[in-house]
Amino acid sequence: MNTLETSVTTGTAGTASTPSAPSEASGFAAMNLSQDVLRALDDIGYTTPTPVQEATYPLAIDGRDIIVQARTGTGKTAAFGIPLVDKIVNREPYVQALVLAPTRELALQSQREIARLGAHRGMSTVAVYGGAPMGKQVDDLKGGAQIVSGTPGRVLDHLKRGTLDASRLRVLVLDEMDEMLSMGFAKELNAILDFLPEPTRRQTMCFSATVDGEVRRHAQRHMNNPQMVSLSSDAIGVAQISHHVYMVSGADRAGDLVRILEVEDPESALIFCNMRSETERVAGSLKQAGFNADWLNGDLPQRDRERIMADTREGRLRYLVATDVAARGIDISHLTHVINYTFPESAAVYVHRTGRTGRAGRTGCAISLVSPDELGRLYYLRLEYKITPVERSLPTQGELKTRQEIDRVAMLESAFTHTPSAADLAIARRLLTHPAADQILAGMLHTFLGTHDEVDEEAAAARRSRRPTAMAPAPELTSEPDPAPRHGPPPRRGRPDGDRDAARARPTRETRLRDALPHEQQLREQQPREQRDREQRDREQRAREQRPPNDRVTARPAPQPTAAAEQERSHEPNTSEDSAHDESNAARLSGILYLNVGKRDGVRVGEIARLVRESCQLEREQVGRIRVRDRYTFVDVPEERLDAIIEKLKGQQLNDRELAPERAKAARN
Repeated sequence: MNTLETSVTTGTAGTASTPSAPSEASGFAAMNLSQDVLRALDDIGYTTPTPVQEATYPLAIDGRDIIVQARTGTGKTAAFGIPLVDKIVNREPYVQALVLAPTRELALQSQREIARLGAHRGMSTVAVYGGAPMGKQVDDLKGGAQIVSGTPGRVLDHLKRGTLDASRLRVLVLDEMDEMLSMGFAKELNAILDFLPEPTRRQTMCFSATVDGEVRRHAQRHMNNPQMVSLSSDAIGVAQISHHVYMVSGADRAGDLVRILEVEDPESALIFCNMRSETERVAGSLKQAGFNADWLNGDLPQRDRERIMADTREGRLRYLVATDVAARGIDISHLTHVINYTFPESAAVYVHRTGRTGRAGRTGCAISLVSPDELGRLYYLRLEYKITPVERSLPTQGELKTRQEIDRVAMLESAFTHTPSAADLAIARRLLTHPAADQILAGMLHTFLGTHDEVDEEAAAARRSRRPTAMAPAPELTSEPDPAPRHGPPPRRGRPDGDRDAARARPTRETRLRDALPHEQQLREQQPREQRDREQRDREQRAREQRPPNDRVTARPAPQPTAAAEQERSHEPNTSEDSAHDESNAARLSGILYLNVGKRDGVRVGEIARLVRESCQLEREQVGRIRVRDRYTFVDVPEERLDAIIEKLKGQQLNDRELAPERAKAARN
């Protein structure tokens, strides 16, 4: 029986000692690689080999069977890919190397990586996996591929059909061996080995983040005197990441996750669930809260899986909610956080999950939500792998309020990026030294921004989706005062029963500031409204009469608003979330139209209102509330015209997106 030899290559994180003496050359040049492979490495951007690549290469090209235990994210794919394309595989058109991976994503990742490494060697690499057309894979195999990367199930299908000839196979690579066995592929793996040459006539390389008893038993049965290469010592977790836990009750775990994301504010995160049914539900909760999120599990069609993975890798998707199986093989270089929505069943799974971040020397953060019934698994993780997460408390209301205030400040910062004039700076500095500076600034903010709830929601949505919040700059200051100044909180402009022309007039910056100050004066003096209005009108009339005709300032016309701003203001009475609608109008506009565009597409309320009115020949009062969310929009329209509106809007373009309108399944606020 084959035995497992003692490790000749050992080391701690980031170091490795090899039997040979160190070379004077550095980097990949010290490994004596061919020029074609060195060119490919330079094209990819690899400059220095990782410890696992340095330790594996001499044993691999020597034809030894090896078991490599190394942390996730240390470059294991290139560790077996480099010797394959450099020395082991030649250009003869038959299958010489077979790479087995537990998931289709990992198989595709290995195929892409090996293809890049062998780009200048004239070699062909094919990926075979379930969920993809069998015919194309058969044609690729007939084309003379030298290296095949696939999942156990689909590889076994090809072997049984005779479309994959492994009789002259030279090397077998078992990638993520522990995961393959834990996922129940032992039966398929044994069946595949029956089609391959005997262990003495082939080379076998096994790569795994953990090496437990089952992996060792397989090595003794199917490998020829394997040598152990260990570069992770006793601690197998990624060294560059920090581990944290939040203790939750479990009653509202999704709500707790939203609160944690609000405060932690990860740049990007992979959120793990134990069950498939949880992924869609959690992603839905995050979308409803305004986060840029999507879900991935084994039930998703292959085309959608590849689209979501491409969005994740390229940074278009910020939060991906996935199961362990679906997330295997997703190599995201920019991933900053891994979040365990439900704590994994085993400590080894925790290691694989958290290994998705902190890759290739980067730093990362692992966060776990732990309920009372999951404490046992947390304690076992500490005992088994010496990983001790730091406990954190759930965010308080004060912390959430601080987060909202930070969002508002960031919103203002992004709105005023232009260089102010010297006069404006002088006034600002004088204002900061005023005894009531905080009160004046608070009034200005309230007048300019509006209610807290609306602005907080807009600023938070911009931060969640990583899109800057657009704020229109205030119009130019004009010298002529309004003919009828307002006092107190400004009334809603453009009410259905009001003057539409007046509703379209935007208040000037001077008017806004003047309106805010009498409101504060009202609170202090408690004067009757009629008396205050009468006194104000008298003061302004006397000022106009006393001003010499030649000294009067000619009022500059206010700048014309842009088309988009005019559209949005013209429909403003029906866009506010908290607008007061009379009961008859609400009953009449009982139909709810769903549109597949939202904030992430850059659409504005005015654009949607104008499109619906002009395309469907609707009056202004026939278009009610418009609620623009992150990825979709709801519009209140007459129920009796809803079907006709849907037909009119089908196929139309809005901001380069083809509309797919439909009837909303339920009324949503």
